[in-house]
Amino acid sequence: MGQAVATISNIVILSSMYILVALGFAFLFNMLGLLNLAHGAIYMIGAYIAFILIAALGFPFWASLVLATVVVALLGVLLERICFRPFVGDFNRSVMICVALTVLFQTMVNIMAGAKTLALPPIARGVLRFGPVSLSYERIITFVIGFVLLVAFVLFVNKTKWGQQMQAIAQNTDGASLQGISVHKISALASALGCGLAALAGCLMGAFLGIGPFMGDQMLVKALILVILAGIGSIGGIFLAGLLMGALNAVLPLVTNGAASEAVAVAVVVVLLLIRPKGFFGHEA
Repeated sequence: MGQAVATISNIVILSSMYILVALGFAFLFNMLGLLNLAHGAIYMIGAYIAFILIAALGFPFWASLVLATVVVALLGVLLERICFRPFVGDFNRSVMICVALTVLFQTMVNIMAGAKTLALPPIARGVLRFGPVSLSYERIITFVIGFVLLVAFVLFVNKTKWGQQMQAIAQNTDGASLQGISVHKISALASALGCGLAALAGCLMGAFLGIGPFMGDQMLVKALILVILAGIGSIGGIFLAGLLMGALNAVLPLVTNGAASEAVAVAVVVVLLLIRPKGFFGHEA
């Protein structure tokens, strides 16, 4: 019973973090046609900013979480203006810029902090026990934060004026512009939102698993898989794909060793794409 509850908690935590990162990645891809290969590095930067605020400046964890998210969201605005906007429509150059940003961020962190794995303090201490089942408060709070953010994101996109403008730009940039929507401003907002979500997920996963300069590489692969499996252009499909990926990554290590579990998870995704080339909902990948 205890093992089942722990596995379920791992599924929902991993799924919510994967979805948070993939949503920001998909937003930039849908709106700007940008394959943001720097998204994993941005996820990593968020975790390191929180670590610096906590370890060097003595900030409380929750204040560091909020500040790191805000700082990286502002970085997202800057990146959209300087690095992404000039190369909209130029796939090759935009990919090169994103690769350069990844190398820059990883090298900077590697030089400043070293390659060793660091630990963010736990979000909360203690264990909730009910009968034979025990569950750490850290897992519970991580899941609650992820769930609340995902609900807030869906409501923002579907219920607010800015969210509807983002959807309009994703569907037809020229048509949205003719309707009086400021494409650049909304694109900057989408970049801030996407980078902020990635940073927040980096902080939460950093407290859960530890942080390192290359922690974003694996998360970038997850984001790519989720976007393709969901179906290119589908935001809603990312939720289903995230649940599937979270389940695979939580359950497979229980039946095979860690290295093999990653390969098996990718193999399952490949088989699903062979069956459904369009992903769950969307255009052909």
